[in-house]
Amino acid sequence: MIDVGGPVVWILIALSVFSLSVIILKLWQFAVTKPESTADINLSLEKWRRHDPAGAVKSLRSDRPVSKIIAYAMHGVTEQQDQALLQEELSRQANHLINQLKALLRPLEVIASLSPLLGLMGTVLGMIVAFQQMEAAGNNVDPSVLSGGIWQALLTTAVGLAVAIPVATAHSMLERKVERTAILINDYVTQVFTCPLSQTKVTLAVKEHQRAA
Repeated sequence: MIDVGGPVVWILIALSVFSLSVIILKLWQFAVTKPESTADINLSLEKWRRHDPAGAVKSLRSDRPVSKIIAYAMHGVTEQQDQALLQEELSRQANHLINQLKALLRPLEVIASLSPLLGLMGTVLGMIVAFQQMEAAGNNVDPSVLSGGIWQALLTTAVGLAVAIPVATAHSMLERKVERTAILINDYVTQVFTCPLSQTKVTLAVKEHQRAA
């Protein structure tokens, strides 16, 4: 059946193999980095709101990129770094992470859009060949030959859709994960900045006094 579809089907199969590889790679990336995992961050923010910055930072997992960004924000606020510079650096780190998560999503989007068009092109080319054969046969046209040429032509459209639908679904799911990660980072960093710095400093001073005593 693949040979019947011609070169267009082979191109679509190559695109499907590439897409599957990218999808597996991206799922592995999300499984390792766990950008949407919020248990440690929620615990950390709970301690941060209780004005325990040291405990808040310790609660964050060092092997997760989103947690690293939150930890950097907490360090910056605690050490009274320039807020504009701190926000600029946090924005840079967040953009870097989001760009890493977005990597290779664009090719998936292109393949999802291109596959049906390639399938349609294969169908059009197949129909042209079928009608050329019909013209060459003249009055001796065999209906079975014509119908066989038509289904062979339509095969490429079916393959194109079979490639496009799962790829489009996977792309949408992965893109949603990236968008959710960006929203979570913005929300968590905002919570860090909205905690009163003066009270945090007072808590640190009290703890230092207690340790000195």
